Parts: sequence; C-alpha cells; structure tokens
Amino acid sequence: MAIDFSFNPEVEAVRHRVKIFMKDVVAPRWAKVEAADNDRKELISAILELRPQAQEQGLWMPHMPEEWGGMGLTPTALAAVSAEAAKVGIGPYIMNCQAPDEGNMHTLLHFGTEEQKENYLRPLCEGTTRSCFSMTEPEVAGSDPTLLQTRAELDGDEWVINGHKWFTSGARGASFAIVIAKTDPDAEIPQARNTAFIVPTDSPGFELVRDIETMSGGHNHCEILYKDVRVPKNAILGERGGGHKLGQVRLGPARLAHCMRWIGQIETALEMLVERAQTRYAHGSLLSEKQGIQWMMADSARELYAAKLMVLHCAYKIENGMEFKQEVSMAKHHVANTLWQVVDRAMQVYGALGYSTDTPLAGMMQQARWSRLADGADEVHQMRTADLLMQAYNATGSVNTGVGALPI
Repeated sequence: MAIDFSFNPEVEAVRHRVKIFMKDVVAPRWAKVEAADNDRKELISAILELRPQAQEQGLWMPHMPEEWGGMGLTPTALAAVSAEAAKVGIGPYIMNCQAPDEGNMHTLLHFGTEEQKENYLRPLCEGTTRSCFSMTEPEVAGSDPTLLQTRAELDGDEWVINGHKWFTSGARGASFAIVIAKTDPDAEIPQARNTAFIVPTDSPGFELVRDIETMSGGHNHCEILYKDVRVPKNAILGERGGGHKLGQVRLGPARLAHCMRWIGQIETALEMLVERAQTRYAHGSLLSEKQGIQWMMADSARELYAAKLMVLHCAYKIENGMEFKQEVSMAKHHVANTLWQVVDRAMQVYGALGYSTDTPLAGMMQQARWSRLADGADEVHQMRTADLLMQAYNATGSVNTGVGALPI
C-alpha cells in the first residue's frame, strides 16, 4: 500500500525536538513577553535571544534547502514542524519561518537572479534582515490583483513606482519589499499587466504612513505610499508581466503554511477546552459530563481531524509535483474557519475567564478573525472551489479531480 499517514523516524524525531524546544525554551520566554503586554522591545529582545539557540540545535528555517542554511524538510514534514512551532506565539519567528519572510524566501529562491539571491535572500536566511510583500491596495479589492492601480513606468535605465498600498505586513523594520505594480496596462490578458519588483525600504519616496491598527492592535500591517520611487531595471523579480503568476506561485504554498501554523493553534485551543471541561464543576457535575459541552468537543475534534488530513494531502501533492490549487483553496477555507470556531468554543467553555485576557483565548480569537480574510477571503475560496469543481466535471464527467483526486 502506498498510502501511509505516519512520518518516518527522522521526521518524527525532528518534530519531537521542535516540540520540546518550544515547550522548555521558547514558551517560558514567550510568557515574559506576554506579561510585558507584548511590548515590542521585549518581543525583539526575546527573538534575538532565542534565535541563536534555535540555530545551535539545528532548528532553523525548516522550509529552506540545506544549502541555504535550512533544514531541507519536505512539505509534509514541514506541516508537522510548523504545527508544533505555532503552539507558541513566537515560535515561527524563533525558527525564522514566519510570514511574510517565509513566502518571500521561497519567491526569491525560485524567481530571483543569482545577484538578487545574494543581496536579498541570503541575509533573510541568515536572519540579519527582514522583508515584506506589498500587493494589497485600499482603493481596489484585494482579492482581485488584476485591479491594482500602483504603476511602474520605465524611465531610461530605471523604473519609477507610484502607488498606495496597505496591509503590507512586516514593513516596519523590513529592509526591502516585494512590490506588485502595473507595468503593462494595455496587455490583452489582465494577468500579464503586473510585475514584481524588489524595492529597498530606504529608497527615496518609500513612505511608511502607519502601522494599521486592527481589532487585535497594531501588528505591523502597514500603509505605504510610493512617491516616484526609483529602482534599476534589474529590480524586476521574475519576468516583466509575471507579477500575477509570481503572486499565485507564492500564495499557494503560503496559504498552506498558514494552515500548518493554524493547526497548532487549533490543537492548543481544543486542549484548553478539554482541560477546562474536565476540571470545572457546575450544576451538579463537571462540564465534561454535560452533553452540550461534549458536542463542542466532538465538533472540534472532527473539524481538526479533517483539517489535518487536508493539510497533509495538500503538502503531499506539492511534494510530488501534482496540481494543488483546488485542494489548497479548500484547506485554507476549512482550516481558517476551524480555527475561528474552536477558539470560540473554548472561550465559551471558559466563560468570563476566557473572555478576559487572563488566558490566551482572547488574543487567539482576535488573531483568528483575520485568517478568514488574509490570502483570499472565504467567499473567494468558495467561488474558486466551485469554479474548479465545474471545470473538473465538464472535462471528465466526474467531480473526483475537484475533490482531491483521491483513489476512492
């Protein structure tokens, strides 16, 4: 049988090492950051303190090849490691596999020239710089990049960029941005109108307006103005007119990477729910003995089970060079909603304590809400799933390739 849902001993050993490192080393330090109300200076101090320890233990960049200093894990192995790392809020940062740098590393690895890799990818891998991805704009729908208004016009040997971006996550403190701008507005195919550029954040005209305050506070989701920002011709990442393709290549695995991390959060919330239900006594019995609470557990367990299977299957398809758009779209929708629902149920079981900031649940709930918007809103993934399902049926007379192309 080719179907095997277990990891080989080497991968299982790595997963266990990450789990122990997060529990014994990272979690206690993260608790101090939380006790300091997530003060940015304290957060940065913790990252700088713990990153060398992660490197010493060989727990550095699980997503990158060994020749770039990473662990060289396959996508399925990465799923196991990412889920463990995300059980501690700061975990992915300590291992240098946090968004958006993780996705930008992949993008530079696959699309960058040798010069771009040395100038921008290597410092990212070494952990000496950070980056951001600048695509979304406030004036147009973020889910439709063909509508982008930021322009890049050729002037001699330079490109001149003008535009308005927001939710450029990670911009504050980043040394460069990957910017998607319109270079060929008259291209017959809308998807061929945009191009990706590498733009140093210290370029004249790069104006970081603000860190946008969200319902969970400020988390480095920045608004940026590009005012006659000049970059050389060789600042193009990939090919001219290839910005849409680059974005889709980047966002597919990036969506799955989010799902991998969300699984760790879902599992943490469910464990908190079970623990609370088995220790809280009310109205003549433990909460765990009440059918309404048991249904919360059962629903959460079923949804988490499906989420894990989806993520593993998507990772398997990517690992084996198979088509994965439909599967990742469905996984992104399901896992994001499972995160929201399970955290909400855990909060309900904790009652007033869960609503307070005395447990992590309030913060987890605030963070969970963006998951249903980022990298494609729920409704966009619903639309895309239905479209690809119809394509599958119309091409083959069967829906099988639209529901995972599984052998049953």
